Amino acid sequence: MHEFKLIRKYFSNLTNSSKSSLNLNDDVFFDKTNKLVVSIDTYIEGSHFVNFKKPELVIKKVVRSSISDLICKGVKPSYYFLSGSGNSKTFSINNLAKINKSLKEEQKKYNLVLGGGDTVYSNKLSFTVTSVGFSNKIIYRNNSKVNDDIYVTGNLGDSFLGLLVLKNKIKLNKKLSTYFVNQYYKPEIKYSLIDHLNKFATSSIDLSDGLITDLEKLTNKQKNSYQLFFDKIPISKKLNSVLNLKNLLKKNLISKGDDYQVLFTSNVNNRSFVKKISSTKKIKITRIGKILNSTHKSSIIDRNGHQIKINNKGYTHRFD
Repeated sequence: MHEFKLIRKYFSNLTNSSKSSLNLNDDVFFDKTNKLVVSIDTYIEGSHFVNFKKPELVIKKVVRSSISDLICKGVKPSYYFLSGSGNSKTFSINNLAKINKSLKEEQKKYNLVLGGGDTVYSNKLSFTVTSVGFSNKIIYRNNSKVNDDIYVTGNLGDSFLGLLVLKNKIKLNKKLSTYFVNQYYKPEIKYSLIDHLNKFATSSIDLSDGLITDLEKLTNKQKNSYQLFFDKIPISKKLNSVLNLKNLLKKNLISKGDDYQVLFTSNVNNRSFVKKISSTKKIKITRIGKILNSTHKSSIIDRNGHQIKINNKGYTHRFD
């Protein structure tokens, strides 16, 4: 069963039609009256991170990917609650010291405070992070308008290549390997964009499951479609060099997830403003497509207008 069907069938009725729950179809819970914004994520070894050989990096990935949910809503994360299940090997004194050091670094980098959590003994390692922020407004997921531009921050695909390196599915020199592995464990979330995103974004989501999968979530409750310009989808110079070196295809790498960039839509009249913010804040922001009405079929086209087919749209949570 697909995760959205599972949520609709078994959990949507439990919200008692609370507006704050956003129909369980957004990244956060938003209590506008109390200016409270909350997100929660769970990470399991083997599914969300390869192994625990680098606990100091795994914990950075866990924290950053969690607060990314708030950041893409234009909300500054203030507190996080961390729960972990593990055993004496995974939570050894040495590993705990490394986790502590990394958490201190992340707290300083993103102005966070640990609010609480829980620890449970288990032979299956996992972490659950609850992120809390305060705001009187957010950028909703399903609020794009027909003819809106589609933008994405940063570059796509670096994290997935890092995963391939960690799984020994691709061999690169040490310098490149280090770069891509770091992109996997330490995604460059766009914290400095928070104060500006609300000024021009009509809808937003963070790229956790993959460009196409997350874009479809962005429009899943609307009668809209999208058109993406394949050649505009941004990748790093390092990834481009690997594509040429290993004879890989860009289309097989740009929608694999774990990028944690911000995908958002904006009115066409905001183009110069978005460009100005991109330049001022030194954040790469690329216009990669547009929102169309439902009479059009969603598509990805190259510079010649030919359709590009991407077989794997991203990660899908299934329970069957």
